[in-house]
Amino acid sequence: MQFDDDVLECFLENQLQLFPREVAETLEEAEHFLDDSMAVVVNSVAEVIQYFEDEGIDIEGAMDEEILDADEVFDIGDGRYLIVTV
Repeated sequence: MQFDDDVLECFLENQLQLFPREVAETLEEAEHFLDDSMAVVVNSVAEVIQYFEDEGIDIEGAMDEEILDADEVFDIGDGRYLIVTV
């Protein structure tokens, strides 16, 4: 998957929400890490929910806010979300 600068910068700024220490320091390192971890970018809250359902993650009864607060979900700020699975 190709990641634009907004996605990469969002990950760099917020990576500590998911990891105990930084895993990338530059845009290039962030892109390699996201490629290796098979991260995805989705275009809406509904697509975040669909992604979790497709992956077999039990989110039944969870509110949208709770799903978006998951450590794996990064709000890019333009309506898109980065999902990083570990």
